[in-house]
This record gives sequence, C-alpha cells and structure tokens, in this order.
Amino acid sequence: MASQELITQLNEILKHEWTGVAQYSQAGFIIEGVWREVYADRFLGDAKESFGHAQLVGDKIVALGGVPVATRNEIRQSRDLQEVLQFSLEFEAKAVEMYEKALELAEGNRPLVIFLEDILKDEQEGVDEYTKLLRNSSAAGAAATHSAKKSG
Repeated sequence: MASQELITQLNEILKHEWTGVAQYSQAGFIIEGVWREVYADRFLGDAKESFGHAQLVGDKIVALGGVPVATRNEIRQSRDLQEVLQFSLEFEAKAVEMYEKALELAEGNRPLVIFLEDILKDEQEGVDEYTKLLRNSSAAGAAATHSAKKSG
C-alpha cells in the first residue's frame, strides 16, 4: 500500500486532470472566428488527453488503496485566444510540477515511477507546444522558464 501522502498527491493530480477536461472543452466550445478551425480541435483533443490521464490516475489511486476524488478546481476561461493559450501553458506547467512531486513521493517504486514518467512526458510535450504557440508573445516566457528550471 502506498503512503497517504502519495495518494493525496495523486488525488490533487486527478482534480487537476478533471479541471483540464472542463477547461479545454470549454475553450474548444467558445473559440470563434478565423482561428476556430485551427484551435477548436486542439483544445478538444487536450480535453480528451486530460480525461485519459484522469482515468489512468484514478485507476492507480484505487490500485494503491485510495479513493479517487470526483471534484475539480475552478476553470479559467476567456474568449481571447492569447489568454486561452496562456491559460493552457500555465495549466500544462502546473501539471508538470504536480507529476514531478508525485515522482519524488514514488521513489523506490519503479513501476509507479515509470507510470508517472509516461504521463509527465505528455505534460511536458504540452508545455513545449504551448510555448511554441506563444513564442512571439511575452506571456509565454514566465511559465516556460519556470518549467525549464524545474525539469533542468
């Protein structure tokens, strides 16, 4: 059985992933104008990825003897595409941070470490992609620098 601290951290991650399902879905729904064709499917795809991560993490919590949460955090939304992209970058950077903390708590449990690293890889790819999308925006700098320092 895993430590209560690890299960608590995994439940925090699960809340974050449930938030991603709602936040990315909402972004996909409300994006309008010329960029809708480009971004609506991307945001809905990210919502599906968050749901997939929620399924994996929820199942793992039960396997470790815990009870998965059925709540989420508050979502951030906007009709401004730059803001939505910034929210997305910050969301992905926070996920990286959360999975890194879980990895520290899972130290010594190799299968669990590999499980978490696989999802962490997806989250870091999200940071990388949103950083590139925001490359010419000054808003991208802070979250990308923070993530690079944490993973470096």
